[in-house]
Amino acid sequence: MAYKTVLAVTGADLGDGDLKLAIALCEEAGAHLAVLVVGLAAPPPIGEYAAFVSQDWLSERQADMDILQTRAAAVTALLASSGVSSDVSSEYAEEGAADDVIGRRARYCDLLFVGPELLSRGVLKTKTVEGGLFSSGKPLLLAPEGTSPTLKPKRILIAWDSRIEASNAVSHARDLLAAADDVRIVLVDPLVGEDGQGEEPGADLAAYLARHGVKVTVDRLSSQGRTVDETLRQHAVDTAAELMVMGAYGHSRLRERIFGGVTQSVIDDTPLPILMAR
Repeated sequence: MAYKTVLAVTGADLGDGDLKLAIALCEEAGAHLAVLVVGLAAPPPIGEYAAFVSQDWLSERQADMDILQTRAAAVTALLASSGVSSDVSSEYAEEGAADDVIGRRARYCDLLFVGPELLSRGVLKTKTVEGGLFSSGKPLLLAPEGTSPTLKPKRILIAWDSRIEASNAVSHARDLLAAADDVRIVLVDPLVGEDGQGEEPGADLAAYLARHGVKVTVDRLSSQGRTVDETLRQHAVDTAAELMVMGAYGHSRLRERIFGGVTQSVIDDTPLPILMAR
C-alpha cells in the first residue's frame, strides 16, 4: 500500500526531533503529515480529601491545557515552515483512555510514526503503541534513537512466524518489499509440519512475495540458546537491514507484560526501525 497520510504523535512536553524525522519521511514519500499533540490528564481526586484538593486539580488541568495549546501552535508553525502538506490536532486525554483516542485518530492514516523521543516516554509511548496496534488496524513505524527511518529501505528483514499478525504486517509493507533490493524472510527455530510452518518453512511466503516482484531469500536460524528477539536483532545487524517487518502481540498484552514476549522486547530494544502491525 502507498503511504499517503502519516500520523505522528507528540507530547506537550516533547521536542521537535520526532517531527523533523516525520517531515523527512513525508517529503520522501510525497505524503501528508498529520500530527496529534497529546496531553495526559491526571485522574480526578477521590476519597475524603477530594473536596479540598479539587480546586488545585482543576487549576492543574487548566494549566496543562494551556501548555497543550501552546505546543500545538508551535507544531503548526514548524510544519508551516517545512512546506509539507500537514494538519495539527490536539487532545487532552484521560490517561486510561489515551490509547483509544490515539487509535481512533490513527484510523485515518496509512502509517503511525513513533520516533525516538516518544519511545523514551513510558506512559505516552505505551498508549501510542497499544492504541495504534489494537484500536486502528494500521501499521506502526517505530524509529529508535540513532536510526534513520526511511520509506524506501533497500534491505528489509521479515520476522516470520506464520501467525496472522505477521501476515498482516507483510501485507501493509508489500510496496516497500517490492521496491527493496534485498528482502530476507527470517524464521527462528521453525517447526516443520502442518501445525507448524509448513513442510518447507518460509517457502509459501517466499512464493507469495515473489509473485509481487519481491526479491526474496529465506533464512532459517537456530536460536542456539538465545531468545527469539536476540536472534532477530543480531541477524538484522549481521545483514545490515534497514527495516524489520513483524507482527505484534501474537499473545495477549497481559501475558506479554507478565511473562515477557518478543513484541515488547523488540519495542524496548531494537537496533533498527520496525514496521509493526497486528
